[in-house]
Amino acid sequence: MTRGDFGGSDEGDFGGSDEGDFGGSDVGGDEGDFGESDDGGAPDGRATAPSGTRTILVAGTASHVGKSTVAAGLCRLLADAGVEVAPYKAQNMSNNARAVSKSAGSMSREERPPTGTEPGFGEIGVSQYVQARAARVPAETDHNPVLLKPRGEGESQLVVNGEAVAHYAAGEYYEDHWHAAREAAVAAHRRLAGSVDVVVAEGAGSIAEINLHDRDLANVETARFADAEILLVADIERGGVFASLVGTLELLPADLRDRVVGAVITKFRGDVSLLDPGIDAFEERTGVPILGVVPYEDPGLPEEDSVALPAVEERAVHGADDGVPESLSVTVAVPRLPRISNATDLEPLAAEPGVRVAYVPLDDPLGTADAVVLPGTKNTVDDLLACREAGFDEALRRFSGPIVGLCGGYQLLGERIRNADIESARLDESEAGSDGAIVDAVGLLPVETTFDADKRVVATELRFDAALGGPLSDAEASDTDDDSLSLAGYEIHMGATRGLVDGLSTPFRDPQDGRSGAALGAARGDVLGTYLHGLFENGTARTRFIAAVRDHAGIDPTDLAMELNGTDRTSPYDRAADLLSAHVDLAPLGLPRSGISTGGRSGRR
Repeated sequence: MTRGDFGGSDEGDFGGSDEGDFGGSDVGGDEGDFGESDDGGAPDGRATAPSGTRTILVAGTASHVGKSTVAAGLCRLLADAGVEVAPYKAQNMSNNARAVSKSAGSMSREERPPTGTEPGFGEIGVSQYVQARAARVPAETDHNPVLLKPRGEGESQLVVNGEAVAHYAAGEYYEDHWHAAREAAVAAHRRLAGSVDVVVAEGAGSIAEINLHDRDLANVETARFADAEILLVADIERGGVFASLVGTLELLPADLRDRVVGAVITKFRGDVSLLDPGIDAFEERTGVPILGVVPYEDPGLPEEDSVALPAVEERAVHGADDGVPESLSVTVAVPRLPRISNATDLEPLAAEPGVRVAYVPLDDPLGTADAVVLPGTKNTVDDLLACREAGFDEALRRFSGPIVGLCGGYQLLGERIRNADIESARLDESEAGSDGAIVDAVGLLPVETTFDADKRVVATELRFDAALGGPLSDAEASDTDDDSLSLAGYEIHMGATRGLVDGLSTPFRDPQDGRSGAALGAARGDVLGTYLHGLFENGTARTRFIAAVRDHAGIDPTDLAMELNGTDRTSPYDRAADLLSAHVDLAPLGLPRSGISTGGRSGRR
């Protein structure tokens, strides 16, 4: 254990919990520094919540005992039962933050945006962002009104109501700014409580840090000003769970001890009946019921996410039935070429949660697309002419996102096609000169394709240079690294493609026959073309492409990990909820029972 400068815990310089010594004191501060003034509650520290609103404080015997999981599970259970619920943590200490909407009530009149405009963004700790997702509500700054972001040397950046204030040493914070931070926390809780039925508050570290009880904003102060009931969480993994529980209860201030409605033991492995004698002795000694024993299962919450093709003129979207919100999804547009072939190349993308594959008619302006994949075609030249007639080539040249062309789609992306009359069913031989017909292509890659009567059909495994692959590139790779990937697939095509400029990025090579260069594929910027069918059946290629698309769309992949199908019981939130409903008796909390099954100790016996 590292005592640090200010307290006895592994929090180092900032004391014995997530609060650290950025926690509080009896010394007042500059009133009203951080937004609208609030009376801070009654003289004894309490603040009366709006009539009918409940606050449940999920407090721990120590850090990392499972408070965040229990809080997220409660949020999801209540939301699924039709209860209006919001997460809350008065003060968090973390460098893992998320940008969220500012709560309107947290801003001064001068800061408020005009009616009908967005309120702007602030930052909160990631755990409250996660819990807001679990509660099925948009995250906002009131969910975590005070955030401390350590930067070393005994200082943290103070963030209040989403706005960075300044960097302070521990002593300076609690001597000069803690009271105003507490005021902001009280005001945020009051706003939340005025709009929901239940507030699920998460404590910080241990609620029994007696050296911090006069400045413990996330635990002691929250319990008082929110008039909260306390659910105590203890971790059995490291042993001593009953000693931790008894010691915590013994060290709590008397008014908080009376608020404890039950305890939950987490991270248990083995036969739960072996705990019965200890549970009986604990309950007899303290009068506090053990509401459940949760097994050691990780729900996956983030630490502090053949259908017939449409007609040519129609649009159809594949993959939209995965339950992922549109705000977290990306759309990969696929032109519905009249002679489309090997459309199975797109199925692995459509199977990815949060990816919609939209087959679009050739007159589509691509305004809603986040990326474009040009599929194979049975007739590159005639489909190229169809694209030109519909204006799709112009739309593609205007498009600014990732583009991948597969086989015939690769040929379409080049500068031109030679001997086009060999491929085309529309061009007469009379239109061909002595060197054959030449048709200008889209022009996004400096390559040209020449058709002849030969056709290449081969299963292959190519090496892919991660530094040269356009939208499939690895940003951390370099062209001096031996960082190539193996990509399996097959080639079925007529025509041979060559580069037209020196220094063209050609990320593919065939280790079997030594082929390389534009004959296999080429890239420029966010555009990649290749003859490799089955490209997206390779997990690494698929993952990198989707990452590039999400980056272009401005979607954080963590969001998807946290909200894979809002109604899917396999999502991390639902797994957390399932752990609680199966193993914890929630009846003593007096929560709505609709949709909430009863487990826990009463369910075991």
